[in-house]
Amino acid sequence: MIAMLFWQKYPKDIRFYLGLFMAVLILVVGVHSGLKLGSSLFKNELRIYNWSTYIDPDIIIEFEKQNKIKISYDTYESNEELYEQLKHHSAHYDIIFPSDYMIEIMIAEGMLRKLDRQAIPNAVHLEPQFINPPYDPGNQYSFPYQWGTLGIGYNQRATQTEIDSWSAMFDPQYEGRTAWLDATRYTLGVILIYLGFDPNTTKVDEINQARDWIIQHKAAIAAFPPDTGELLLDRGDVDLTFEWSGDVFQVMKHNPDLRYVIPKEGTIIWMDNIAIPKHCHHPTLAHKFINFVLEPEVGAQISNFIHYGTPNKSAIARGLISPQDLENPGIYPPPEVFSKLQYIKDVGEATALYEQAWAEVRAGIGR
Repeated sequence: MIAMLFWQKYPKDIRFYLGLFMAVLILVVGVHSGLKLGSSLFKNELRIYNWSTYIDPDIIIEFEKQNKIKISYDTYESNEELYEQLKHHSAHYDIIFPSDYMIEIMIAEGMLRKLDRQAIPNAVHLEPQFINPPYDPGNQYSFPYQWGTLGIGYNQRATQTEIDSWSAMFDPQYEGRTAWLDATRYTLGVILIYLGFDPNTTKVDEINQARDWIIQHKAAIAAFPPDTGELLLDRGDVDLTFEWSGDVFQVMKHNPDLRYVIPKEGTIIWMDNIAIPKHCHHPTLAHKFINFVLEPEVGAQISNFIHYGTPNKSAIARGLISPQDLENPGIYPPPEVFSKLQYIKDVGEATALYEQAWAEVRAGIGR
């Protein structure tokens, strides 16, 4: 009531300008406070962009607790999606997990921040064979996170036999019961291996032979899932799927009918890496997270949860890795199998040939 009497004692035109002044004052104070609050929250938030189903959630919780910060965690389904978000959509993240060939591309395009090696002392725990890779000499921009293979996940109850060759993916008896990853370089890469070619060929006729082979056998293919073939397999929607090793092992834990195999012709080996984007907002916190992940206990916890190979030699030496995983040739292949594994590499301008071939595969199959 007092405020109303105070307000009404002024003439109408004066009340108008007083009201306008107070509204602007409230707006300015509110925006300033909001900015301070927003920057405070943002200052304590680490933004992570990772593959789906690729970390033990308890690791995130523990890092938040230790550092009294909040982690914003988003996922992607392919290296190309990661690249697109960072390159063309101005997505701002502090930690990312590109695969080997994508690291090479991002370095060339200036998309990564050089690492401060002094801030990552736990790098001493890494296996020497995974250090100084050709896609990042000297590990200036990345450190290995997990490694594995691409192979065939299958339902042995449905196949009634063990699978050991890529040819099973095109066998007429599994017509309409196979799935292939919607992953240009990886899917075309293993077809090239099966046909006897280099998975990193830049020869257009070889790439087109892989394209034609898939189209000619389209009757066998039920779907091109982005990164969920293991779920189709687990549900019984397909009998065979081309998938990441660990993704299949994760569903195998509760489905005893499922198997994973590295085909006898060979396959793709990959190394996913942990890196910091060039436009990272929290580089100090990002370095802390990398060092945290490279602790033997933490690295082992991640590998035991997602069932991929660890690059952490200390985790293995200290007996922290699940014995079942260590003895599994699908996770840690023996030398005779390892010799048939090949990395995908950046093929420069020939990337367009693969993208065109893959577009024609999808158009030719219509799924």
